[in-house]
Amino acid sequence: MPVLFSSVFPLLNARCHEVCGAGAVAFAACVCGTAKGDVIWITGGWQTEVLNPLGLTPYCDPSRLLLARGPDQTDVLALGEEALRSGAVSLVVMEINKPLSLTVGRRLQLAAEAGKSTGLCLIPEGMGSNAAESRWQCAPLFDKDDSTLWRWSLIKNKSGTIGIWDLRWNAQARHITVVSTPADRPGAADARG
Repeated sequence: MPVLFSSVFPLLNARCHEVCGAGAVAFAACVCGTAKGDVIWITGGWQTEVLNPLGLTPYCDPSRLLLARGPDQTDVLALGEEALRSGAVSLVVMEINKPLSLTVGRRLQLAAEAGKSTGLCLIPEGMGSNAAESRWQCAPLFDKDDSTLWRWSLIKNKSGTIGIWDLRWNAQARHITVVSTPADRPGAADARG
């Protein structure tokens, strides 16, 4: 029996999750949109691009977003751990560039539990921690009639089954919608040739 998307998203609170892939930032933006409170998004000094909160307007209210920057991954993780433990925000997004050890992953889990906050690490492929509650792989999905589609794959789930969903973000409702399979979408017969 396939797992229902509603049983795995929104992300389980008071836990730390991971996301990778070309759609990882979009996934994080959607998680921001579903967060019930304020959000802190922590980037690293190795990144040359800067996140523009106004660019997240279709996903969340940018006034609920606090941006932070650590010079290296150690500082990004320390900032994230403190923010999770404090409970001052409902979501902590951390962009990292190196593998997470089991110890670091466990520290983030304990901090999330203590602060009753949700953590989300944007990770490079294959660099997650065994302590993560869930790990998602996200990519844009090509459809000649719809440029807003994504494919989200739950590739690790400590609480149950894994799965794959094709999704669309509804900017007006700030809600994610599971779309029908490709064969059932309008225009699919034309696309197959």
